[in-house]
Amino acid sequence: MIAESLINHSIPPLKSSDNSQKALLWMEELRMHQLPVVDNRKFKGMISEELVLENNNIDALVGEYDLIAEQCYVQKHQHMLDVIKLSTDYGVDIVAVVDEDLNFQGIITLNDTLKALSQLSAIQSPGGILILSMKQIDYSLAEITRLIEENNTKILSTYVYDDPEDPTRLHLTVKLNTHDLQRIVATLERFGYLIEARFEETTSLTNEQERFDILMKYLNI
Repeated sequence: MIAESLINHSIPPLKSSDNSQKALLWMEELRMHQLPVVDNRKFKGMISEELVLENNNIDALVGEYDLIAEQCYVQKHQHMLDVIKLSTDYGVDIVAVVDEDLNFQGIITLNDTLKALSQLSAIQSPGGILILSMKQIDYSLAEITRLIEENNTKILSTYVYDDPEDPTRLHLTVKLNTHDLQRIVATLERFGYLIEARFEETTSLTNEQERFDILMKYLNI
């Protein structure tokens, strides 16, 4: 799903000329911890509830703050996984959306993104999840797929991301169509793959909390 389809138009931006009282009031009404700041259609960054409360001056203008997350934006065509990554990197609950000219289009909330992602059929399907760690030069999805399919198992989806602590390594998360992971783990380990985590799901996901939990396992967040 692309970012444009997730824009939440009910959350308006603040302007630099707005005061802190207005910022706090909007955050309280919208139940948000951050709000975007936009001037002349350009995204300037975000002001947070924490910043305003620490300043303790309701008359201070938004433009007087050192805004956070100034680069926390995606373009309309980017994938929702980019939204999750930016939200995690900057420690915020919202990500701005801009067009090709970097004009502000709206914001996407992390909550809306996770809900959308959790609806994917691979996430909802019963089965297990494996998280593998390996050197980037050793990564071969074709080989991993072959080893898994030799155990009469299919890969439903995959997610690859760099190891934040070691740029020479990466993590691969795979969702499988079986909850019995023992033989697959043994096969992968026999061929030198490091299994960082395994999650076995034995039933279909029936509520939002279950989908959220399995999504977090899938993304290894």
